[in-house]
Amino acid sequence: MVKTQTIFSYKTIKGLLHKIPTVIKLLLLPPLSILCLYLPALWNLIGIIIFICAAFISGLSIQDQLTDFKPAALYIIILYLFSVISNIYDCFTLFSSDFLKHPGLLLSIFIPSIDYIRLTLRLILILQMSALVFRTTSSLEIRNAVRIDIISLFIGFIPDIFKTWSSIDIAWKARNGKNGIKKIMTLIFILITISFEKASVKSKALEERRNRV
Repeated sequence: MVKTQTIFSYKTIKGLLHKIPTVIKLLLLPPLSILCLYLPALWNLIGIIIFICAAFISGLSIQDQLTDFKPAALYIIILYLFSVISNIYDCFTLFSSDFLKHPGLLLSIFIPSIDYIRLTLRLILILQMSALVFRTTSSLEIRNAVRIDIISLFIGFIPDIFKTWSSIDIAWKARNGKNGIKKIMTLIFILITISFEKASVKSKALEERRNRV
């Protein structure tokens, strides 16, 4: 009997990400997804490699990861077609129909644009993060987490992120740090770590309070 692979289905094998509290994973997914939209293509590529490794550590096989990739495949193909159409339009604008006589120019229309590569990497990385959350979190855990507790945590989580960023940004400038990619990549990991710790403390506090009731 052939086992059917289901997209984003929970993986019962307990890995590293299974141990992270569900509330933390659900809270971190939206801001991290937004962050991916602003990262340079190179850092998105690095992120993809990191999450592939994280998936293997969490017990996900290559088949699991390819199955989760299916929803993005159609969009990537559509984006590529738009990229080719855009290249054809540019060639007609610059060279009229003469570019058809030049094999080099004709071949260039099939080379993906930088914007296409950027969008594709962002889409893959966001999909990977979403897949890891649902692959390492059971539906029961999600139902237990998505209650008034997570709403109250979320209300306080967003202001905390801005306060934390403001604090570490001031500390960075106090050390004569300059604005740029280095600053973003250095501070973002500090921001995630501190936000993770704060959300974890609040989650445990709410859990203890609920148990006392």
